[in-house]
Amino acid sequence: MEENQITLDNLEKGIDNPAFSSVGEERCYEECDGPRGESKEERRGEWKERFSFYCRKVLQPVSKAKHFCKAHSKVLRRVIQGMLGVAYLCYFIVACSLNFQRALALVIMTAVVVFFFCWSLFKKHCGAKVLLLLRPVCKCFRKVWPWLKWLLCVAPLVGLTVWMALDTSRSPEQFISLAGFCVLVLFLFACSKHHGAVSWRAVFLGLALEFLFALLVLRTTIGVQAFQWLGDQIQFFLGYTTAGSSFVFGNTLITEVFAFQTLPIVVFFSCVMSILYYLGVMQWLIVKISWLLQVSMGTTPAETLSVAGNIFVGQTEAPLLIRPYLADMTRSEIHAVMTGGFSTIAGSVMGAYISFGIDAASLIAASVMAAPCALAMSKLVYPEVEESKFKDKASIRLSSGEEQNILEAASNGAATSVGLVANIAANLIAFLAVLEFINAALRWFGEMVDIEGLSFQV
Repeated sequence: MEENQITLDNLEKGIDNPAFSSVGEERCYEECDGPRGESKEERRGEWKERFSFYCRKVLQPVSKAKHFCKAHSKVLRRVIQGMLGVAYLCYFIVACSLNFQRALALVIMTAVVVFFFCWSLFKKHCGAKVLLLLRPVCKCFRKVWPWLKWLLCVAPLVGLTVWMALDTSRSPEQFISLAGFCVLVLFLFACSKHHGAVSWRAVFLGLALEFLFALLVLRTTIGVQAFQWLGDQIQFFLGYTTAGSSFVFGNTLITEVFAFQTLPIVVFFSCVMSILYYLGVMQWLIVKISWLLQVSMGTTPAETLSVAGNIFVGQTEAPLLIRPYLADMTRSEIHAVMTGGFSTIAGSVMGAYISFGIDAASLIAASVMAAPCALAMSKLVYPEVEESKFKDKASIRLSSGEEQNILEAASNGAATSVGLVANIAANLIAFLAVLEFINAALRWFGEMVDIEGLSFQV
């Protein structure tokens, strides 16, 4: 007891209080049932284990919900789709009841989507049964097909000839364009790579489809109104470019300067096309159009998909749809891909043309009509003489983009258009400058012989 007492001499000599010594700590720790050799790291590890245990216990309902969603994903997806379908049906009924004329476009789009949706369900669940029931009819149809094929070819040709004779009797100058078209076909046949291998089915049916599209667009009231409405909607849609370009460049530049008025449309259209490709809308539309061309003209799926894609995208983007199959395509198929690229208008460039004041309905009709004509002319110039590897394939999967979300797709589409915008601006500057130089040279040569205003300018 005397050794542990604190005296004035001990404090002056600097001896510490034994109550705060390490010996006291060890005794206290032993009294509290703590292990003698345990380190701080071990105690921290114990606390971490306890914390993780409590976290797992707290998050256990979340993990159970996650496992439940995975186990019943199909049912939950159908429930969500059903709820969305009921919500849209209510919206559709309300829109039609308030003003049916205003909701006519919504009715048409809904009818088209419902038709293809029902057709896909019917084909998936009842297609095999229907084909089994129609097998006897198919056998009889195959027997009479050689005669029926000639009848189906001759009857429309005779009807077309009679109709053209009656239609052009009032204006005989229309025969000039018809004669020019026939001369073009004969000239391309004379330049054909293999005259004996020309598939006249693809040629005639391709030209017939082009002619039918022309009749639909130019001579029918429904066709004229439909394409005019579609052109007006595209013009309204492209008008939204002003919101972005006015914010970046200001209202003065976009109303007075051509580059700031027209070229941003290319950026906007490219962005929208990229989003539609990400959502799969363009792939679905291209597949439907290519199926029509493939069934009617007998072309292979790969080349038909590329030509159908050229209706909406440019010459460089459309072959990317069939990029995995390009290495195995024949020369005739490659020729068809290139011909389709040169014969149609890219969507982004179409937007620029519309901003120039060209009628949008005419541009859309020309691009749609050019697709079957491009296939027909391609098979006339370079017919198929090789065995295509895609002849027996029912369908070819379209490649999709590598974007992870819609924002990335929109950003990539806008960034991709920068090169196209620069090319358009550079070509306009260069070609207009060269044209002005040629006109100046022609005026100078004309003035030498007293001819004023000689130039290529109209």
